[in-house]
Amino acid sequence: MSHEFRDLLKQVGSGSHTSRALTRAEAEAATRMMLTQTATPAQIGAFMIAHRIKRPTVDELAGVLDAYAALGPTMPAIAPDSAYSRPTLVLSCPYDGRSRTAPVTPITALVLAAAGVPVVMHGGDRMPTKEGIPLIELWQQLGVDLRPHSLEQAHTLLNRTGLGFVYLPQHFPLAHGLVPYREQIGKRPPFATVELLWSPYAGPHTLAMGFVHPPTEEFAKGTFALRGQTDWITVKGLEGSCDLARGRTAIVGVNHPGQTDRLLLHPRDYGFEGDDVDLGDEETLGDRLLDILSGNPSELAKTALWNAGFYLWQGGAAESLEAGLAQAQDIITTGGAMAKLNELRLQATSLNQPLAYSRS
Repeated sequence: MSHEFRDLLKQVGSGSHTSRALTRAEAEAATRMMLTQTATPAQIGAFMIAHRIKRPTVDELAGVLDAYAALGPTMPAIAPDSAYSRPTLVLSCPYDGRSRTAPVTPITALVLAAAGVPVVMHGGDRMPTKEGIPLIELWQQLGVDLRPHSLEQAHTLLNRTGLGFVYLPQHFPLAHGLVPYREQIGKRPPFATVELLWSPYAGPHTLAMGFVHPPTEEFAKGTFALRGQTDWITVKGLEGSCDLARGRTAIVGVNHPGQTDRLLLHPRDYGFEGDDVDLGDEETLGDRLLDILSGNPSELAKTALWNAGFYLWQGGAAESLEAGLAQAQDIITTGGAMAKLNELRLQATSLNQPLAYSRS
């Protein structure tokens, strides 16, 4: 048993009258002990549920991210001689995936990369408690297996294609080791919020994160300020993802140094009003996404276009949302996004092949 961790646990788990928030340094220390499992399983589970009940502070979230930065992976910046000169977009979606609405995040990423905007994503496998379909499975349905890549190979893929993926089981096994506790406690711990705020990328970038509840957005703003993350986008997205809804007004926060904007985007003003598409059969989702890339019209294709246009605008490839929507339509209908997928498939497969050698 860790006596040091026990003292920190007592501080967050002593009840509404006697508990107190951890300092940033204490939260980092507690997270290090959980990630390295210096704390016992009983202590880790108790901390997760106590911290959820108490609710984290921005100082605590910053401390957790400090531990992630110290112990976790950081994908190097894209090479200066790469074809992708624009700042990278880091798309942070909930690790427990989607269970109600059909995701279009891979289409967004392919359109962005085809337009010269590099994209970094991160996530793991099926995650308690929702157990929704995660990004890694969506890419696999599209014929792209990102699971075997080392971090160096993931960086190579980013340099070659403009798309990179940090995969938790492969690249951050310490954090992956805490996943079973989520199922055992039956609730999403504050780590689920931290994953939305975490950027595992070293180069200049804008972090785009989805959220559901307004307090999460406020936590994000305060945590970003403490950690010096000046370029960020918050999206009240579908199931807390980065995907903008079409069935309601998109609520978006955009921050760059010296400027903060609050955007209320009404899909009907741009001809994109409609119901959000149900997830439907998971096994056919990849085929439905491929239909979009083939230029076939559908309600899901409208959702993909709405999102791709928005992120082209925010990624600096288009001067306005209207221009972004037109550019996204052109990239899809002329086959640019499909070509990017084929390139990604080819490069990912080549990186998955064992190195050839000759015997002398």
